Amino acid sequence: MEFIPSIKDAFNKYGTFSGRSSRSQYWWWFLFTILSGIFFSIIDFAILDVNAFSTDPNEPIGWFGTLWSLFLFIPGLAVGARRLHDVNRSGWWQLLILTVIGIFLLLFWYCTKSDQGENNYGNLSN
Repeated sequence: MEFIPSIKDAFNKYGTFSGRSSRSQYWWWFLFTILSGIFFSIIDFAILDVNAFSTDPNEPIGWFGTLWSLFLFIPGLAVGARRLHDVNRSGWWQLLILTVIGIFLLLFWYCTKSDQGENNYGNLSN
């Protein structure tokens, strides 16, 4: 799947946790979130004079980046769950992100080749 169709599909399935997402769709979504996060950090700095990378607790919040991150939270979880479904894992495995070793296991699954044909979560349609 290409970049633009991947992003459109993720927004069209905003809160859909069922089904499957291909490896390319997940990684295009990941790239989109990184690039848009950088963009909104620049906007926060240019308009609000907020440094997104400051460790000073008295630094004001960058509202554009914060709101954009909140907006992307649900579709990010949904794409991640559908990606795990694609390798025949439950979306609940995303909770492993809360552990150090779990991050590596999730990364492995996100990079794993899709199950061909049908699995417990249906057919891969794209």
